[in-house]
Amino acid sequence: MSEPGAPPIRLGISACLLGERVRYDGGHKRDPYLVETFGRYVEWVPVCPEVEMGLGVPRETLRLVRTQGDIRLIMPKTGADHTEAMGAFARGRVAALAKQALCGCILKKGSPSCGMERVRVFDAHGVPAKSGRGLFAEALLRYFPHLPVEEEGRLSDPCRRENFVERVFAYHRLCTLFAGRWKVGEIVAFHTAHKLLLMTHSPKAYETLGRLVGGAKAIPRGELRERYESEFMRALGEMATTKRHANVLLHIVGHFRRRLDDDSRRELLSVLDDYRRGLVPRIVPITLIRHYVRRFGVAYLRGQVYLDPHPKELMLRNHV
Repeated sequence: MSEPGAPPIRLGISACLLGERVRYDGGHKRDPYLVETFGRYVEWVPVCPEVEMGLGVPRETLRLVRTQGDIRLIMPKTGADHTEAMGAFARGRVAALAKQALCGCILKKGSPSCGMERVRVFDAHGVPAKSGRGLFAEALLRYFPHLPVEEEGRLSDPCRRENFVERVFAYHRLCTLFAGRWKVGEIVAFHTAHKLLLMTHSPKAYETLGRLVGGAKAIPRGELRERYESEFMRALGEMATTKRHANVLLHIVGHFRRRLDDDSRRELLSVLDDYRRGLVPRIVPITLIRHYVRRFGVAYLRGQVYLDPHPKELMLRNHV
């Protein structure tokens, strides 16, 4: 859920995942988590490339076919070729989506139009290889290089799910920053607030971004925004690790060093070690740390996005 006065967190999504009966067989692929849980915090922008380009429901199946080195979108029963039509539609649709200020997109896996990766590509003998990408997905990813994009199938993995949702909310904050007449000081504050979050993904990227922000006044504004956005989203796209999370949590504990009694410090370090060894999920040390941040009023930590990167009701850290 976006902050009061901020633009809505709007996400593109393959329409079948919302329960719309737009698939070739007249069915859908409604995803309960996306609709009932995540959907409470975002505004969906549904897309079905095949229906929107004029194909009916139900319809003949489509497949990607490799022909003389080129990949075509074909209806195998009739041989109808929809490559050019899909290409033209996709270019127009993603341009229209740019006006929707998307903060992410979720695509249907395996689809010859929407599949993000490992889509079946058939050779001249009808033998498939999972080596393709849907034609609409290709256009989307080319047009929006920084946009968080995932397939619904990959979101069943708890780590990938958390990473995607984290990127969506981070991208929303970044877009909100750049939406108005921003100042260099605001980028500095944004970067500072995301320090610990970035450290769990890529300490190297955090340093690179720090140098960029440090020299911000000498960089043209348009170039500064593009470079910061590109590196920031690339960094968050790198999967965080348990080791990096444990290091960040240990760094946080250092802020309480002179404030905790011996028993409390041992308890906190013990919980952190349990997380490091995979005995408890990350929410356990995070909850205890939040308690001490409130108790001791540590302003620096209160301002760190890492402790609250997305709504707690999504319970993403309960499973990682």
